[in-house]
Amino acid sequence: MELHHVDTGGAGRPLVVLHGLFGSADNWRSHIKRWQESRRVIAVDLRNHGKSPHVAGMRYADQAADVEALLDRLAIDDCDLLGHSMGGKVAITLARQAPTRVARLIVADIAPIAYEHGHEAIFKAMRAVERQPPADRKAADRIMADFVETPATRQFLATNLVRGEDATLVWRVGLDEIENDYLRIVAVPDGDGTYTGPTLVLRGERSDYVGDDALPAIESVLPGARLETVAGAGHWLHAEQPEAFQTAVANFLAAE
Repeated sequence: MELHHVDTGGAGRPLVVLHGLFGSADNWRSHIKRWQESRRVIAVDLRNHGKSPHVAGMRYADQAADVEALLDRLAIDDCDLLGHSMGGKVAITLARQAPTRVARLIVADIAPIAYEHGHEAIFKAMRAVERQPPADRKAADRIMADFVETPATRQFLATNLVRGEDATLVWRVGLDEIENDYLRIVAVPDGDGTYTGPTLVLRGERSDYVGDDALPAIESVLPGARLETVAGAGHWLHAEQPEAFQTAVANFLAAE
């Protein structure tokens, strides 16, 4: 399966960026503009997301294999790898399964642990939109508001709406495939052993995804990890505190 991706081109070791659940490469456009000033950037649409194919199964081993196959097609021996949320678990899995392909690892607001179910309201909102395809984004927002209170979350989900054949808005994500294998998404990353390469774990100060109780698991799987907390940020730390996020990533990547 060939993943859709955005490649800025350029020389040197690339930075490969993996989005989170219901995200896409498009969510990283503003950051890509900054990073591409000094390096090659490859932003990926993971399976069942963005413009990539829809296929059954969300196992992290399979998603990591998708990304490694993309590296093979692009003739990339190794890369710096950044993953947010679900994409962070894909990144951890790839780093564990193929450590020579990952020179440096950045994991944004996720830990190598299993999480409780937390997307029931989002699935209900998206299914409601699916049942009543809206004519515009305002109508989609009104439908989702019955299930999802936070406007920013609804706006994020709406980035996945595209025009269907009848001109109404439809989801471009593989909603059936994601929901059917949701237990794989909240599970621990795949892979055995540790990744000992340079690693930065970023967490949002207002996020509960990487609490202190997750630190032993991080140390066990990523013994070379440095933990940094982004002040004033929640789970979408790269969107909520973009300058602080950019600074943390730049400082880490600059340190040899």
